[in-house]
Amino acid sequence: MPELTRDEVRHLADLARIDLSDAELDHLGPQLNVILDSVASIQGVAGDDVVPTSHPIGMTNVFRADVVGECLTPEQALAAAPAVEEQRFSVPRILGDEQ
Repeated sequence: MPELTRDEVRHLADLARIDLSDAELDHLGPQLNVILDSVASIQGVAGDDVVPTSHPIGMTNVFRADVVGECLTPEQALAAAPAVEEQRFSVPRILGDEQ
């Protein structure tokens, strides 16, 4: 795999909106090349007959079915509330007018 040039490293830094000094560009170039070589070696492991997966084992849905059951009426839900206003819980205001 061809190595990244200093201009390519600078371009990547610009795309990421990272301001790098000349010393940092010289330092990061070889590190990025090692990362790219590692990714290239991993890409060669899987053959064409291997199906890409996101997990090593199959995933199943563990959620229960969404079934409507018995519900409280508004009056039952608000019966023990300390303050009620227009069939809603009334709570102290925590934000001022600056919302």
